[in-house]
Amino acid sequence: MHVAVLGMGRMGRALAARLLEGGHGVAVWNRSKGKASDVMSAGAWEAHSVTDAVDGADVAITMLANDDAVRAVALGELRSSIGAKSIYVDCSTVSPQLSGELAETFPARFLAMPVVGSPVAVRAGQAVFLAGGNAGVVDHLRPVLSSLSKTVRRYDTAPLAITAKLATNLLLLSEVVALAESFAVGRSGGLSDDQLRDLLGTSPLVAPGLKNRFEGVLTGSQEGWWTTVLGAKDAGLALDIAQDADVELPAAQVVHRLYEKAAASGLDDADIATVTELYRGAATTVLR
Repeated sequence: MHVAVLGMGRMGRALAARLLEGGHGVAVWNRSKGKASDVMSAGAWEAHSVTDAVDGADVAITMLANDDAVRAVALGELRSSIGAKSIYVDCSTVSPQLSGELAETFPARFLAMPVVGSPVAVRAGQAVFLAGGNAGVVDHLRPVLSSLSKTVRRYDTAPLAITAKLATNLLLLSEVVALAESFAVGRSGGLSDDQLRDLLGTSPLVAPGLKNRFEGVLTGSQEGWWTTVLGAKDAGLALDIAQDADVELPAAQVVHRLYEKAAASGLDDADIATVTELYRGAATTVLR
């Protein structure tokens, strides 16, 4: 199939590369140029505009940072230029409200499909895709989906798929904070980093998904792919879902504030694991 991937962040590039390996024709677009060189060298074509990217495309995929970015692209140039029979898939992590709006704007040809997994997992075909929308659209996309992953979870609506993604993200964000605080307790009592690594590095109490960030949380040195800014955004979206249902999430409120604080302290482009840097100083200053 001919696929347009709009958004060349780490995840967008991983999606494009995986699709190329699956034998699909791929056009890519990014608001700022110069981020798609690796996928271009693998065979992708870089479009100069959204209109150029989706021209003749069977599928248009957005992988963008937030509601504002998705809204600007999807409800702007994409809506006016996408083919009448083309399918639009949003893989971004946005609010359920926006995803529902997109489903209404592109009736019977929209799919919300946020991704659970890192860019490395996407490239290896090991990520989980959460597909929410019309079952007929999912069936039509089988050639694309089979290229991306063996694991596609189905949801009846786009907002449900987004809710599933945010519930997953909140769990990992909270686990990273809990691990950072466990390390802070150990250091406060005199344990060295080597002792903490030996104690918890292979502990069954550390979830498999968290083990990927163990060293990053322990040392604070990990290349970012899910930044503290995006972590704060996702925790905020999760809180909004609960608030709309009159459900209080006191722990999530603290997690949200911590990632906001980490982003504001100069760690905005660093991975969520670097929230651990907030615990390097006096513990009483973390939430001030």
